[in-house]
Amino acid sequence: MADEAGIDADDACAWADRLGWAFGLIAEDPAARGAALVHLAEAQRRVTDALDRSNEMWLLTRPLGADEQYREPAFRQALQRHWQAQRRSLPDGVWNGPVGGDLATWPGLPYALLFLEWEARYPLEWTQHAKAWGTKEALIRKVARAPQEEAIKAKLTDLVELVVHRAYRCKDREYVRVARAVDSADLRGRLDRAADSDSPWARCHAGYVLWLLDRRDIPNTRRVWQTWVAGEAASLL
Repeated sequence: MADEAGIDADDACAWADRLGWAFGLIAEDPAARGAALVHLAEAQRRVTDALDRSNEMWLLTRPLGADEQYREPAFRQALQRHWQAQRRSLPDGVWNGPVGGDLATWPGLPYALLFLEWEARYPLEWTQHAKAWGTKEALIRKVARAPQEEAIKAKLTDLVELVVHRAYRCKDREYVRVARAVDSADLRGRLDRAADSDSPWARCHAGYVLWLLDRRDIPNTRRVWQTWVAGEAASLL
């Protein structure tokens, strides 16, 4: 199996083998999303089973002592199988970033973006099947540092637009990092339209992002966001 090949397995083909099915989670076709959710449920079941086995082996080998325990082949195999199962599931499969932090060559980037797009487009399904606010926050911060290739910039611009058009969700404030990273006339035009829309959430959130794009010296803190929501942005000038 590709997962057993070590570091060399972490290429685009290996990622596709492990998580290529997950693109169905953002499909417009409900049947395609349903099939992907079934796949996800099975992947998560395998993670749980592998974790149970790993815990069982931990208890059985505990009398050996810490050093010998982690050299015991049966326990090491159980740990390896749990790790392999995690890599084929969500949110587990997108927890780890690139070796050395090089996003430009990280084949996992499309899957990090996929996880965020799933949450942005189908928040209820994401919450029901793979809620992980800490993972969402970490991935937003990671992709905000992604290389500004046109395809990546377009995807991130789309994500910001999607998020500002809905009711605020946990960690959405982090998308200001992304907006600042991909700031452009195109993004500002989309945000302007959202800020002029009939949706009160779109007006609030898009207005906030636009306001901070013009004031990069102001930190995107919880207090700043709460003050904006309270309609007191003028006091921050």
